[in-house]
Amino acid sequence: MPVNAAVIRGVQKLVLYETRARYFLVGSNNAQTKHRVLKIDRTEPRDLVIIDDKHVYSQQEVRELLGRLDLGNRTKIGQKGSSGLSRAVSAYGIVGFVRFLEGYYIVLITKRRRMADIGGHSIYKIEDTNMIYIPNDSVRVTHPDEARYVRIFQNVDLSSNFYFSYSYDLSHSLQYNMTLLQMPCDAGESEELNTSGRQDSFDIFEEEGIPTQVVHGLINEPYAKYVWNVRLLEKVKDIVHPDWLLYIIHGFCGQSKLLIYGRPVHVTLIARRSSRFAGTRFLKRGANCEGDVANEVETEQIIHDASVMSLTAGSFSSCVQVRGSVPLYWSQDISTMMPKPPIRLDQADPYAHVAALHFDQMLQRFGSPIIILNLVKKREKRKHEKILSEEFYPAITNLNQFLPPEHGIEYIAWDMARYTKSKLCNVLDRLSMIAENVVKRTGFFVNRPDFYCHTLRPDERWGDLGGKVTPNGRIQTGVLRTNCVDCLDRTNTAQFMVGKCALAYQLYALGMIDKPKLQFDTDCVRLFEELYEDHGDTLSLQYGGSQLVHRVKTYRKIAPWTQHSKDIMQTLSRYYSNAFSDADRQDAINLFLQVFQPSESKPHLWELPTDFYLHHSDTMVLPHQQHSYTHWWTDGLLTFLPSPYDEAQCEKNRRKVAVKRMNRFDESIDIYTEFFKPYELTSFDDTFSIAMTNSSREFMPKTVGLDPSPFTVRKPDESAKSVLGSKSSKEEAVLQRKTAASAPPPPSEEQISSSSEDDSEEEREEDGTASQRSTPIRLTEPSDSSRLHEDPPQQRLPPVRETYGLNLLVNPPDEDILIYHRFAHLGQNQHKVERRDEMKKLDTSLSLAPVSLFPSDSIYEVSAPEVDVQSRAVFECHVQTGRGWVRTLCHEDVLMYREYIKNRYM
Repeated sequence: MPVNAAVIRGVQKLVLYETRARYFLVGSNNAQTKHRVLKIDRTEPRDLVIIDDKHVYSQQEVRELLGRLDLGNRTKIGQKGSSGLSRAVSAYGIVGFVRFLEGYYIVLITKRRRMADIGGHSIYKIEDTNMIYIPNDSVRVTHPDEARYVRIFQNVDLSSNFYFSYSYDLSHSLQYNMTLLQMPCDAGESEELNTSGRQDSFDIFEEEGIPTQVVHGLINEPYAKYVWNVRLLEKVKDIVHPDWLLYIIHGFCGQSKLLIYGRPVHVTLIARRSSRFAGTRFLKRGANCEGDVANEVETEQIIHDASVMSLTAGSFSSCVQVRGSVPLYWSQDISTMMPKPPIRLDQADPYAHVAALHFDQMLQRFGSPIIILNLVKKREKRKHEKILSEEFYPAITNLNQFLPPEHGIEYIAWDMARYTKSKLCNVLDRLSMIAENVVKRTGFFVNRPDFYCHTLRPDERWGDLGGKVTPNGRIQTGVLRTNCVDCLDRTNTAQFMVGKCALAYQLYALGMIDKPKLQFDTDCVRLFEELYEDHGDTLSLQYGGSQLVHRVKTYRKIAPWTQHSKDIMQTLSRYYSNAFSDADRQDAINLFLQVFQPSESKPHLWELPTDFYLHHSDTMVLPHQQHSYTHWWTDGLLTFLPSPYDEAQCEKNRRKVAVKRMNRFDESIDIYTEFFKPYELTSFDDTFSIAMTNSSREFMPKTVGLDPSPFTVRKPDESAKSVLGSKSSKEEAVLQRKTAASAPPPPSEEQISSSSEDDSEEEREEDGTASQRSTPIRLTEPSDSSRLHEDPPQQRLPPVRETYGLNLLVNPPDEDILIYHRFAHLGQNQHKVERRDEMKKLDTSLSLAPVSLFPSDSIYEVSAPEVDVQSRAVFECHVQTGRGWVRTLCHEDVLMYREYIKNRYM
């Protein structure tokens, strides 16, 4: 049966050409061997007219086409001064098309940056975009409010945490994508990729009866809930070829490299923010009538053995968690200008209708069990957060009475804030126990079967691991859903502890460690903690308007005293953002997601007193069918549980996947050429794998004599990454990047005690790289320079033992002296053949080991090397070929020659 492969989108580089009547958008693949042309009409003032001929052009054909367009659009025939076709802009993808009160705009990605790599599939971050008005100025119908809508739309900063990929579906998890590649495809379901590309799939060996190696290329529909430009592409989705459609997600993406004695392991963290009921902190709380909750983010951690850069042949593991607001009708009134506005329940829901819709979505996507970790407060002098718990738990109890007991929703309530204030309780120890139970219940995804060493040396934790075991590995069944009130600080720490526990199991499943347990203060956990800190800061800025206030170090109670002032500043920043700028950000999100579509017959966006009616469709239109209160899940869902319904091989899911029959050597599925780009000249220093965060460069100690293992517990002064305060100077940030590979001495205790471990927001903005960090160094202030010259040399230079690993003032031991005498004796007598009596006395003390595999090997003689049978056969075949005696080609030789002919001449 043919294997499956993900199809790479054929439009990755775009050039927009402009005439007075039309725009011509020319798209090509990375190698610029296949081109497509999109024609956009500029004479329509309000409608969007796009023509796609679906034809694949060669580079020569595109040049001829552009030349004819240039010649035909000149004002005078033969006039070379005024070109009829001008190049407007270069881009890397289309975000979408949008219209307000005048004509349509096209939004193009003009700058990108690679952020991660998953098995050769690159993930890019949008760095800059360009919004171009399509109709010509001669037909433009102006409107006074158009400019205001454009400003509101551009308030959604597309250069801030929007990601896309040409070959990897970011809206789905790794488990879904890899399960799709293992799905059997029937020949009747597949179809040809295109009918005009016969010359690309031409096979010179068809007449000889040798079958062509067929691969099924798969194109699946994205999960619309996590795609942020679905509405922007809705107008052209059925008109243009799928290669033009580029889906983007919003959230976070970071990747770091963990080196285990030179073996590279990529640790990737991807967060997908839901585009439904999206908004800012106090303006979006609870859930809407369709079961979509506020601040819903799906976080996935992917562990990849980077020794093999292939999604099908490599070793991968992933674990998914979810955060989201409490699925009830509740809100907070911000008109009172209070730091903590009172929580109010807006609508009674005695049958848990909204919660049922929400958990029905989760059961379809993740399977069972759904485990809820509720971190809101239980004991309060005045009821605030407790109101949510009193309504949430009865809702879960009501839903569970209709589900089978083995698939029931599990509820864990734990007052994390109260435990933090207690000096006798360790918050992280309690979270570790919860995390261990959660991972054992849900399991995680791994695409390879268990190692045989796990059977020989079984671990007690590995035996009762949950999930579902398959012939190809394990799959995760169920998910942990964590929430507090804001789903920011407490939730991020709880997710980190669960992720740390899952990371240990994932590394154990891939054969990296001997026991599924990791300890704090190791290079591995520090790297993972820093990745989660960036993840939490990014999500907090998107929803709350500031970075995290309470971090992992805060709950470990090891944060320096300077962190308290930072926490106060972040709290004030969050309060200011919520009070003064959240309303504008909410309007921008509503306009970008097309929740509100401007019209001259409707009030303007800024005239609406509330956006409640935009997000709750049942307030304006009566629902067509009433959802059952008892049978609240989707039909057919229980049949596949505990496995996810979306990954089941049923007819409904098969219709979401388009299958294309392709040649094995087709460019559209060649991930090797797509990733390594052999047709381009590449500098190693500029490659992403060199620049990403590296555990050996950033965290491993530079001194001699310490264990280089990333799983060794280290003291604060042993880590290569010094614990410095926030750096607001731009020159210092530039100097850090220039000395990323340097090895400065570890900081002193005074530097550690008077500095902070958390980077400031200014440094993140100036650095420009989300997941690339360098080894920080401390700049000497002018006032310290004079003091530095007065110190004795012993205090300026590092100790000798720290530099060389030994103390040169102490005599070496007798064993080392004897080894040195033996070495010197060998050096003195290496050219002497005769043996003396003194040398015979040393036979008992010298044990000489041969330096080669030859029986006799010296400067005087050497034995002839022995050639094995296989090498002799290869040489005899080569000699016979030179004499004209050619042997019959085998099947492998025919395939190799066919690939050579195709790459060389076709």
